[in-house]
Amino acid sequence: MIVHEIVATCSNPHVARAAVASIGGDFARRFSRDASDRNLSSGHLASRLVRDFARNADEQDWDEIDEATRGVDMPILSGLRIILERSLTADAVEPLANWSITGGVQRHQSWRNCL
Repeated sequence: MIVHEIVATCSNPHVARAAVASIGGDFARRFSRDASDRNLSSGHLASRLVRDFARNADEQDWDEIDEATRGVDMPILSGLRIILERSLTADAVEPLANWSITGGVQRHQSWRNCL
């Protein structure tokens, strides 16, 4: 599943920053501005949101992201964008003060099968 690859790679702030920059356009500018408003780099905010998705998403969320990435030219970037957009607009994210930059990812049960 592509979504597992997104979690594996974009949980790293440096990779997440490069991925957001690769998405580019208005999305990257808006996301970088949102991160700056939180006194974070785009990579740190993106990696935190990806890790939060991995911790809190239910089976349907994982399936929806996986389905949305099928058949697209850049599935990892497309899936990352969906995760980030949903996370920022859903008001379902934990307060940033409770997030740990170095905190590990609590993996989705099927995620363990990919290790």
